[in-house]
Amino acid sequence: MSETASAPSGKTPVDFWFDPLCPWAWMTSRWVLEVEKLRDIEVRWHIMSLAVLNEPKLDELPEDYRELLTTKAWAPIRVVTAAWQKHGDDVLGPLYTALGTRFHNQGEGPTREAIAAALEEVGLPADLIDYADQEDFEFDAELRASHKEGIDKVGQDVGTPVIALPGADGEQIAFFGPVVTPAPKGEQAARLWDGTIAVASIPGFYEIKRTRTVGPDFSNL
Repeated sequence: MSETASAPSGKTPVDFWFDPLCPWAWMTSRWVLEVEKLRDIEVRWHIMSLAVLNEPKLDELPEDYRELLTTKAWAPIRVVTAAWQKHGDDVLGPLYTALGTRFHNQGEGPTREAIAAALEEVGLPADLIDYADQEDFEFDAELRASHKEGIDKVGQDVGTPVIALPGADGEQIAFFGPVVTPAPKGEQAARLWDGTIAVASIPGFYEIKRTRTVGPDFSNL
């Protein structure tokens, strides 16, 4: 059976790996949720970690990004991982939405207060916030395994998001991206999805890219 076998809903599953810290992943996630309204797909959420991804090359990173990864990136992904392990896959999407709305749309950033408010919003136990500061993290192996699953599909020279979708012969193919700002809505969202499906259907397709000239735009979210 191929990896893209229908979900229980009968829709085509699309796997999405995210780190709640990443503004670009956030916009891509809002796009794919828009597509979920317009095409016969069902998004399945998975975690990855920018902190884990960049562990081997921390010394090579710009100082401000290195500081972000070492001081702010671990708390939210640990809390999300703990929520997932204790309460199941179904909490990932709602918790990601609650966190991303606060971190990005509302400009609160990945603060302890924002994480606690997100937990409360989705009805998860408040004590999950304790995992934010747990350096000897109880679910570190599960976090890294989920991260590895996504990265193994696309390679190390990427970031977040990673999406896996139907490719040639019905097998899944994964990409980093698409990276887009602002998040497309309506027919624009559907056209971008159709284009993504089109390139995924070409077995030898790997990359389209241009330099970003603008920052993340959350104005339509």
